[in-house]
Amino acid sequence: MPAAPKRATYEDLVRLPENLVGEILDGELFASPRPASPHAFAASVIGSDLLGGFQRPPGDPSGLGGWWVLDEPELHFVADVLVPDLAAWRSERMPRVPDAPFFTLAPDWVCEVISPSTARIDRSRKMAIYAREGVEDLWIVDPLAQTVESYRLDAGRWVLLRTVAGTGEERIAPFEALPLTLGRWWITSQP
Repeated sequence: MPAAPKRATYEDLVRLPENLVGEILDGELFASPRPASPHAFAASVIGSDLLGGFQRPPGDPSGLGGWWVLDEPELHFVADVLVPDLAAWRSERMPRVPDAPFFTLAPDWVCEVISPSTARIDRSRKMAIYAREGVEDLWIVDPLAQTVESYRLDAGRWVLLRTVAGTGEERIAPFEALPLTLGRWWITSQP
């Protein structure tokens, strides 16, 4: 009888070279190269668009407020360690951003910007863990196909709310109060 595979530990993540992003999913270590430019560009601009509208104190006259939006936060859920491209917490659930190296409170929203090397993991293992942890909303952004899939958790299952494509202006849950211009997110759309 073969021995059970060794479960990955946080020390395994720490030992990874700095040019890799490490995650532990269901006890297994996954290491991916840093994102290519279409992926990094999309994540940066999405974060910038959301920060400008939502990361303000609730009721701030200069913005919609009520959210903390963070780039690549490290999330610790029991033995799983995930690093979404973006995550956000409603300020009523997390009144302030803690001074900590990682978060144990599940975000209200996560965004995974997929690439050919990460799409399968993002769409399977990571989505299952986010559902288990009660993340309410999830975006899967494909910068090469120029699409955004918006999901909502319903009774422990992901329900696709809508898929938007192209470069136009869209309102996407849970940030539908702010029109978002998708063309800003795609590196191939830039002049």
